[in-house]
Amino acid sequence: MNSILFALAVFLPLGSIAASNCHARDLQGRLGLGYNAEFANVRETNGIPALSLKYAFTKDIALEGIIGVATTSPSNSVTAVKLFKNLFYETNLNFYAMVGGGILSANNKSGAEFLGGFGVEAFIPGLESLGFSMETGGSFTNLSGSFVFRTLGVNFLNAGMHFYF
Repeated sequence: MNSILFALAVFLPLGSIAASNCHARDLQGRLGLGYNAEFANVRETNGIPALSLKYAFTKDIALEGIIGVATTSPSNSVTAVKLFKNLFYETNLNFYAMVGGGILSANNKSGAEFLGGFGVEAFIPGLESLGFSMETGGSFTNLSGSFVFRTLGVNFLNAGMHFYF
């Protein structure tokens, strides 16, 4: 598994540098199906990534709905939304600001989480319908029973991947 992650970490950036004729993706009117694993319930026992649907209303604005559930004991779930505003368009990626919030439950505790920050969604030349997200910022949660602020720095394995139809 580590060798796969290493290969992706090395070859994804090289693929983006090598392509000169591709441009940022205009995702307006397209629906992306993928996953998101950046909310606090992922770090708890029986942590799970969530399914996600991301829809771009305009070239600049997108909304993502996130839902995940594990019926194990203890159970684990997340229901959340994220709003995206594209700020810059670069070759093979879109740079955006995002805010989100969700209701979480894990280890017989429940709470809310709010996050905000910046991110990029990168597209590999030749696979322009597949987007890989990386994000940084902060989150504010009370899942542990007290209010906790954390900085975010999530790679595409947590921020998510989406295939756009």
